[in-house]
Amino acid sequence: MSKRYNIQNLEELQAYLFTLKSGYMMQEDMLKQNAKLYVKQYTVSNLIKKYATPSSFMKVDEKLNVSSKMMSLVLPIIMNSTLFRGSGFMTKALVGLATSKMGKSLDAEHLSSIFNSVKAWFNKPKKTTKRTMQVDYGIPPDSETF
Repeated sequence: MSKRYNIQNLEELQAYLFTLKSGYMMQEDMLKQNAKLYVKQYTVSNLIKKYATPSSFMKVDEKLNVSSKMMSLVLPIIMNSTLFRGSGFMTKALVGLATSKMGKSLDAEHLSSIFNSVKAWFNKPKKTTKRTMQVDYGIPPDSETF
């Protein structure tokens, strides 16, 4: 099935070719712009802005318990490599078992509260000093207005 065009002479043919060329150039520009917007959605910085918020971490953690799984793996390693470095195999195994069980019970809220309490130990308490403010009525103290 071929289309029939009502072209009578060379000028009409060139005009029709020009309109076709300008049409596909406009479509090309629109496709380029749409592709740039699409690619920009999935850049690393845009993905971080979209998904790496504290609220999204809490939502992910509520669903998957990522922090408790991570703590159940990391906590025994830390305890055995620091506090129980020179102990024997049985002690390390018991510590590993106990800390992995304890790590499973920790979630993001518990970890943030523990972090805040430890941070409070190292922050110096701010000293509050009471200053007595004297009210200045604009009268110098040496004046004889009493």
